Amino acid sequence: MVFMKSVRVNTHGKGVYELTAEVERVVAESGVEQGMVNVFNRHTSSSLVMMENADPTACRDLEAYFDQLVPEGIPYFKHTYEGPDDMPSHIRMVLTRSSETVPIKAGRMLLGTWQGLFLFEHRRARHEREIVITVYG
Repeated sequence: MVFMKSVRVNTHGKGVYELTAEVERVVAESGVEQGMVNVFNRHTSSSLVMMENADPTACRDLEAYFDQLVPEGIPYFKHTYEGPDDMPSHIRMVLTRSSETVPIKAGRMLLGTWQGLFLFEHRRARHEREIVITVYG
């Protein structure tokens, strides 16, 4: 059985946006008791990460690290059609992931105690992101 659903995530700029509860809802809706769920981000300037979801400072530290790792305004970047955050957002996406796959048991994702799924928005402007959730069972 395969169950697929797209969800929209409205971002208000750079940061992490937790998706765990939304993905759990789709898994429950699918009726799959045992299988896998794949979460796919259809964009090249945002990404998906599995991160600690108990302490919000962990996500803020991740954001700060990426701001230092791939800063805006690097003079040799040519791909700046949409502003100084354009190329850095693409590099940040390449360094993270566009999808995550999690096993399902008893109708629930088998995430660790502190694990959560997040959309990692790399652009400063607001965006509507499409996330495709596919449940296999």
